[in-house]
Formats: sequence, C-alpha cells, structure tokens
Amino acid sequence: MDMEHSTGYNDLEWAIGLNRLMLKIIGLWPPDNQDPHVTIKSKIRLMCSIIIMLFILAIPTFASLIKVWGDMILIVDNFIYSLTLVIALFKVTMIWYKQKDLVPLIDMIATDWMKPKTKEERHTMLRVAKISRIIAIYGWLLPIISVIVCFTLAYFGLSLRHVTNLTDPGKPLVVQTYYLHDVSKSPQFEMTLLAQGIALCTTCISYYSIDHFLGLLVLHVYGQMENLHIRLTHMERYTNFDSVLKYNVQDHSRLIRSIQIIDDSFDLLLIAIVLYFGIIFCLLGFFIINVLNDDSQLSFMQLIWFGGAAISILLHMCLYCAVGETLVTQCEKIHRAAYAYAWYTLDPKAARSLILIMLRASKPLYITAGKTFPMTMATFCNLLKTSAGYISVLLANQD
Repeated sequence: MDMEHSTGYNDLEWAIGLNRLMLKIIGLWPPDNQDPHVTIKSKIRLMCSIIIMLFILAIPTFASLIKVWGDMILIVDNFIYSLTLVIALFKVTMIWYKQKDLVPLIDMIATDWMKPKTKEERHTMLRVAKISRIIAIYGWLLPIISVIVCFTLAYFGLSLRHVTNLTDPGKPLVVQTYYLHDVSKSPQFEMTLLAQGIALCTTCISYYSIDHFLGLLVLHVYGQMENLHIRLTHMERYTNFDSVLKYNVQDHSRLIRSIQIIDDSFDLLLIAIVLYFGIIFCLLGFFIINVLNDDSQLSFMQLIWFGGAAISILLHMCLYCAVGETLVTQCEKIHRAAYAYAWYTLDPKAARSLILIMLRASKPLYITAGKTFPMTMATFCNLLKTSAGYISVLLANQD
C-alpha cells in the first residue's frame, strides 16, 4: 500500500468510522463485502433491535397511554417516549428498505477519500468531516447523559417523570409503561429496569445514528461541491483546461445524482420527523406554559426535564434544516463561480460545457420532506411560527 493510498484509507476510517459503528450495531450498515455470513449476522442484529424496541418499550408504552388518557400531564409524559419510539422504528424500517439504494452513496464516499486529491481538496474534506464527527459525538453525549441520570434515579426509586399510582404502583420505571407482570416486586423490577435500559440504548442508537448518517451523506456532498467551487474559481491554474472542465461537468452531474438519491431515500422519513416535531413541540409548549400558569404539582427538576426535551427536539429539527441549507448555499456558490468566469473568451465547445454547469446550478438542490417542501432554515422558521400558533390556539380553547 503506497503512502497516498494509506492516507486516503486512514482519512476514510476517521471520517465514517463512528457512523459505521453505530449503524452496524443495529444491523443497518450495508455489508462491506458479499459474504453471506456477514449479511445474515447483520439481519439478525436488525431483527433483534426491532423486537427489543417493539416489545419492551413501544407496545407497553401505548398500553400505558390508554390507561392515562384524559390526564394531560401523563399524556405528554407518555408522548415524549411513545412518539419517539414510533419515529425510531419508522427510521429503522425506511433505512432498511432503502439500504440497496444507499450503497452507491457509501461507495462514492469511499472513492472520494481514496482517489488522488490536492492538499486543498483534502483539507476541505477533512474540515467538513470534522463537522460531521462533532455533530455525531455531541449528539451522543446528550442521550447518554440523560439515560445515565434517569436510570440512576430510577434505581433509587426517584424519577424525573410525573409519577402517580395509576402509572407506577411501586418504584417508578424510567419510561411510563404497562406490563402484564407485576413490576412492583423484586427481582421483577430490577429485571424490567435492565430490559428498559437495553431497549432505550437501542432506541437512542437507532434514532440518532440514522440522523447522523443523513448528516454524513449531505455534508460529504457539500464538501465535494466546495471542491468543485474551488476548481471552477481557479480554472486558470490548470494547464490541461479542457480535461479539467470536462471533469468538473461530470463531477457536477454526479453530485446532482447523489443529492437526488439522498432525497428519494429520506423524503418520507423527513416528513414523518416534521410531523413528529410539530406534535411534540406543540404539546410540550402547551404543557409547560399551562404548568407555569397554574402552579401545578410538578417539581422544578421535572419541569426542567420537560423543558430540556422541548429544547432538544427544537435543536434537532434546526440541525436537519441547517444541513439542508448548506446544499442550497453551495449550489448558489457554484452558479456564481461559473457565471463569473469569462466563459465568452473560451473556445465555443468549452464555453458550452461551462454554460451547462451554469444552467444546472441555477436550479437549487434541496433535500425535501415528502417531496413537499425543502429542508431549509426558512422552513424551520415557518414550522416554529406554525407550532407557536397552535400552542396559542390550545391555550385559548382551554381558557
């Protein structure tokens, strides 16, 4: 292995290693080879992840929702977990269904890291990959800390949830659930608590790793578009102008196809996330304002817990839109770079190639929610305004 190939492989491992590890844990990373044993193991891990989330948390949580229906505090407490579980299961199902479509994108990332590149291009790719890694690392710190705090409190009989005799006759569990067996006695309580811990960890991995995978794909395309923008801006530095221009046209077409694949693979998932955000944010906003106005029996720590959940969901939705916004911004930069170049001084054949980039870059590239609206910061602001409007309607109706 030569030095350049070795550097490319090390960079690739650094860039995608964390995302690949998390997706491999739940069996969603496409096998790196065609070994049938590896494929079977991946499918077994995926099946185990779905069974754990479904039977340990999802079904018992919805059973508890039926019991507490009519109590607003308990319903909101339940929805924080039950709707998140539904979205996590939906994410896993969608990525598994689109797994074959995503293989070319993973191969593209590997090829881009392994192929020869200038120091400037490598620096750009490393800078973008660093952003993706930071998002993944900090995205994991929040759920890990939350799970540790919740289980430590639950072990000592404390809880950040709103606990009543209706939901928890004995020691409170981490998640509001209803089981057929008696969880108020030992060792059933400890075993159930351990099972919930495993299920919650599986849910967190499923929920966040897929989000980080989407961020990895979009930010990698963003980095490649940044390199394309650099090449278009400094075309005069290349002696083989025609070859470089032809390569840029082909590279631009490849990136457009990549974004289309990402959009086709994640559009249904994103519309589900938007609906989830709207429902949860409205309920939490209504609940927190209502509690503050009525001086409810919730403790300060419980109120902080619900407020933290609202902020976490808000930041997560903002991250989706911010990542989508980067594509729009980069597309505009490529269009301006092609337009600013003195294409009218070129040979007619070369000018046609450059104009082709201008025409393609004139149409913004989006990742969309359900092919309906783009994931941009403008969309995020509209979602906030709509959600705030629904919260005010709920409060007005209650009054």
